[in-house]
Amino acid sequence: MSHERLLQSVVSVLIMAGYNVSERCGMRPRSFDLIARKGDNLLIIKIVPHIDSVGEESAHDLAVIARHLNAKPFIIGEKARDFELERGAVYLRYGIIATSVTTLYDFFVDEVPPLVYAQPGGLYVNINGGKLRDVRERHNMSLGDLAGSLGVSRRTISKYESGMSTTLDIAIKLEEIFDTAIVEAINLLSHSHVSDFEDDSHSESIKKDGSNIPQDFERMGMQTHTMQRAPFEALCIYEEKTILTGYGTAQKTLRRAALIGNISDITSSKAVCVLTDYKKRKKVGKTLIIGEEELSTLNEGSELIELIDE
Repeated sequence: MSHERLLQSVVSVLIMAGYNVSERCGMRPRSFDLIARKGDNLLIIKIVPHIDSVGEESAHDLAVIARHLNAKPFIIGEKARDFELERGAVYLRYGIIATSVTTLYDFFVDEVPPLVYAQPGGLYVNINGGKLRDVRERHNMSLGDLAGSLGVSRRTISKYESGMSTTLDIAIKLEEIFDTAIVEAINLLSHSHVSDFEDDSHSESIKKDGSNIPQDFERMGMQTHTMQRAPFEALCIYEEKTILTGYGTAQKTLRRAALIGNISDITSSKAVCVLTDYKKRKKVGKTLIIGEEELSTLNEGSELIELIDE
């Protein structure tokens, strides 16, 4: 399936699930393709036929944007290495959840969560350790009895009952022995796997040198997070308000202004583009267009937010 068809399939799934979907991010390179919201659930989605093609810089941007917008990052694709992504399975790329569009449909439309996650060595599941202990004891089986039936050690059974995950094959055998479901479903919206970019220290080694982000933002008391492959150059934080920030020449930046505004609308954030060769102030959709010279006259982040909200 081509990237375009895959993207259309993802949009269709999200709309069927009742999500408000942003305009697609058509720039290249890009760290995400779509942003979608339904109530308090905000998704930032990267769509690629092959999930291994998502590089470190794109994954970093995806994780940082999601963290500061209180969103959930997803990678949707068809293949990993040389095989198709399994339906009902969760994969990880730099700690970010990756699934197939069919798994996305099952979870968001049919409300059927995945059960399996892929790791080096095969497919694994989370089992309910307390439930396993209860059914084992009700069947009058000792740790040794169950270990013998599965071909594992007593210590391994004890770890299962303490919450250790297991292979899909072992989980199937356990459910056959006790005729009871003990596998725990994976909630894609509350999955707590830690991404590889839990702080911004990584960004210092791969981000731009900062020359594309005006120092005025930091002077005005804003925390600035530089992006590599997003339609905006930075996320600026001021008193818990997030500002999606573009910066550059009018030719480069204005064509992104409407998209940045659309994204800010979906994410309930602010949007501004600072132009180095333009002095008039205006609005393009939700995005404030302001010249670098005027920006330098502002003293506090609150002044910029007031201009954005006018």
